[in-house]
Amino acid sequence: MSKIPTRLTPSEFEKYVDPYLSKAKRGYICSIPLYKIFNYILYFLYTGCQWKMIPVDRNRDNPDKPEISYQSVYHHFRKWCNDDSLKKLWNGSTESIRSLPNLSELNLDGTHTPAKKGGKSAQYQGRKKTKTTNILPLPDKNGYPLASTEIIAGNHNDAYELEKNLRDLFKDMKQRNLPISGSYFNADSAFDTRGARKVCFNNGVIPNIAENRRGRKKPKRGRKRLFNEKIYKNRFGTERTWAWVDKFKRLLIRFERNDIYFFGLHCIAFAMISLRNLVGEKV
Repeated sequence: MSKIPTRLTPSEFEKYVDPYLSKAKRGYICSIPLYKIFNYILYFLYTGCQWKMIPVDRNRDNPDKPEISYQSVYHHFRKWCNDDSLKKLWNGSTESIRSLPNLSELNLDGTHTPAKKGGKSAQYQGRKKTKTTNILPLPDKNGYPLASTEIIAGNHNDAYELEKNLRDLFKDMKQRNLPISGSYFNADSAFDTRGARKVCFNNGVIPNIAENRRGRKKPKRGRKRLFNEKIYKNRFGTERTWAWVDKFKRLLIRFERNDIYFFGLHCIAFAMISLRNLVGEKV
């Protein structure tokens, strides 16, 4: 299998990353190649260290000084988050592997991340006993994250604004020409709402959602809902996707106060997961 990359060569960066990142047209221009900036950000994301702890290389002309300050690395990261460069990078990575995803099944699941510093969309979650944020990516059968919601406050249940979130996810995938018509949509009982099923049918997606009995002691009256248990078992492949995401330690605990920066880190992680068969060492 392939190892998820945490460092890119100049040629890999130029082919798969550079086309989607914004460049300075006037004013400040980076004094080192952008692939090194991106690798410093990857190091930060992979190890979970503080920005100031990034091991920046020494300046060739003056070995007593770093070749660039960690503030400049952070500046580029913030710029690429704010102008959607990192979201474009993730979308571009899925385009690079268009033949690899298996869109016969889509699996929705989320995770609550403790937000130790608080921040936007960080609210108290009783089950975790702390402030958390949530994100709901949509991987395919092979575990490639193809679309995702933005950051959601942790005090909401999984069905919060689910209809809107599903409409946005399906619309995003259709705009990128990802063929989802006829796909099975696997989700657990927390996502079992009439509105969610309606959105799936309206987009040509087959809802394969476990029934939420909601305290009922007897089966619900009426026609039995479509549910393929064999296909539903494949939903647990999302746990593999989350294991890949957890490789990037900065995503295990949220320290970014601004949602857009925390989402930007997810975009980089999703892109590296998508590119794992195209770049890096094969093991």
